Amino acid sequence: MNKKKNFVPYIPSNKSLPELTITAVILGFFLAIVFGAANAYLGLKTGLTVSASIPAAVISMAILRGIFRRQSILENNIVQTMTTAGEALAAGAIFTIPALFFIHAAPGQGTIIFIVLVGGFLGVLMMVPLRRMLIVNEHEILPYPEGTACAEVLKSGEQGGSQAKLIGFGFLVGGLFKVLGDGIHLFKTTVATGLGKFKYASLSMDAMPALLGVGYIIGPRIAGQMIAGGLLSSIVFVPMIGFFGSSNPASIFPAVSPIGSLTAHDIYVNYIRYIGAGAVATGGFITLLKTLPILIRSLRDTFSGLNKRNQKDMGTRERTDRDIPSKFLIIGIVLLVFVIAFAPVTNVGIVGAISIAIFGFLFVTVASRIVGIVGSTSMPVSGMTIATLLIVTILFKTAGFSGQTGIIASLIVVSIICVALAVAGDISQDLKTGFLVGGTPWKQQIAMMIGVISSGLFIGSILILFDKTYGLGSDALPAPKAALMNIIAQGLMSGDLPWDIIFIGAALAICIEFLGLNSLTVAVGFYLPLSVSTPIMIGGIVRWITELFANKDKQEKRERVGTLFASGLIAGEALISVFIALLIVPGIINPDAAVMMESNLIPFFLFLGIAALLLVITMKKQREKDGL
Repeated sequence: MNKKKNFVPYIPSNKSLPELTITAVILGFFLAIVFGAANAYLGLKTGLTVSASIPAAVISMAILRGIFRRQSILENNIVQTMTTAGEALAAGAIFTIPALFFIHAAPGQGTIIFIVLVGGFLGVLMMVPLRRMLIVNEHEILPYPEGTACAEVLKSGEQGGSQAKLIGFGFLVGGLFKVLGDGIHLFKTTVATGLGKFKYASLSMDAMPALLGVGYIIGPRIAGQMIAGGLLSSIVFVPMIGFFGSSNPASIFPAVSPIGSLTAHDIYVNYIRYIGAGAVATGGFITLLKTLPILIRSLRDTFSGLNKRNQKDMGTRERTDRDIPSKFLIIGIVLLVFVIAFAPVTNVGIVGAISIAIFGFLFVTVASRIVGIVGSTSMPVSGMTIATLLIVTILFKTAGFSGQTGIIASLIVVSIICVALAVAGDISQDLKTGFLVGGTPWKQQIAMMIGVISSGLFIGSILILFDKTYGLGSDALPAPKAALMNIIAQGLMSGDLPWDIIFIGAALAICIEFLGLNSLTVAVGFYLPLSVSTPIMIGGIVRWITELFANKDKQEKRERVGTLFASGLIAGEALISVFIALLIVPGIINPDAAVMMESNLIPFFLFLGIAALLLVITMKKQREKDGL
């Protein structure tokens, strides 16, 4: 290990730079809500979420420097910290809480707020004691890729204005497309076509700029594996089930009606989603097993580091090495666990509270170290959440919980843990950013909790609003991760799931893994409608083209032009979706209104036009940056 024991982080030349100011808190509070809503929409739509750290840093610099003329890198760091804490909380919430809506036990806004705030606070408080060991002592070992990249963006803050324009332009494009399509119904936003005599097979695409942006951000490899799963579902499994089941369905599926009377959509609902659930669950476990060596080392190194904590200065200045005092952390964690045990709003009891304390600390520790190696995007949140759900559900069943009561209790406990580990992973990246730009840890940790509060107070309203207008679990918002949690919890409690079909999905995931692909990514594509994966693939193709002509020698120094514009597309569509939902509730907008232009070609070519715009903007800026 070539560890630099005397590493000194970047310290702003002006020691009196403002940091945790009212201006920064207000801006961070607002952005946490904005990107929290955007991530909630995106996660419910695709099962994927994106990091908001770099877009938040760019917007912060544009507003604080461009409008208020404030020249403080530390204020900008506080803003991006609050923003990412908010979007991470939203990500953890939408992966689990919608499952309660699926079983007709929709929690009220107060219950959702309680779940996410408790989970978010636990994620922050449990991670803080690990900061010095993971962020400082192991600086040369754990790179924390997103945190390091965000620090570089903050250091080059003089470019913030031009970069912010890209986000704003993307926001306008994505929002306008959503207004014209789903707002005034000028054209339809989903295109689909059959494949002639290829019965039951079909191709489809949601012409949505946000999905284009997701595809660009995640890149062609992940996008390609997603669409591979979607094509495997739509043009292989659905036609195969329809073909073999249409003549004599009782010989293959004796418990169902003849498939010959069903449509391709019916086959998807009754068969594909269960095969996909088995594949996603198995893919999550495989991902967790692949990271098991890291997990074991993380626990070993963490406990070793806690027992042998180096109390020396480590070359940092006092201000930059001061956390929230340990006594407040301990009091906060104990108080939260006590409240969980006896709060009537959740009714999980002592069993649930102890489970949250144990698995919360375990997976917060693992998440904080794993993101330092593989980044937040690759953190196996699904695998850790599924593992927790299996164990917690069995514990509740053993303790006498059964039926609907047991399922609800299990899902609430898992929701709190999922939020905690999602928040812990993201704020670990933020603390790395703070370490690299000379931030004050305790001020950043306070900002994290404010970010949790800001997003947590609104996420309940957003989920309830989306359920009333679009329907959680519908084709519009399938909420794939939460649907999987629901299937697992119900199956363990009742034992009446179609396990044969689920085992087919499990076997499929294993085969995919042996092919050298990421089984979880392919399984998510298999589970989701093909219409979601297709625009993501187009975004991945755009990213591939830009990388094909990139100057590799200057790649790390170039502006993240495409990522910023793509982030704007995502945020614009997501926020307009919220506003449209607010207009649907009082009946101002009718979601079932007739579309003015029914043609498939119009939305298809409009979408390709936005993809071409993304490509042109990115290539132009890259050539300018590379001096071509």
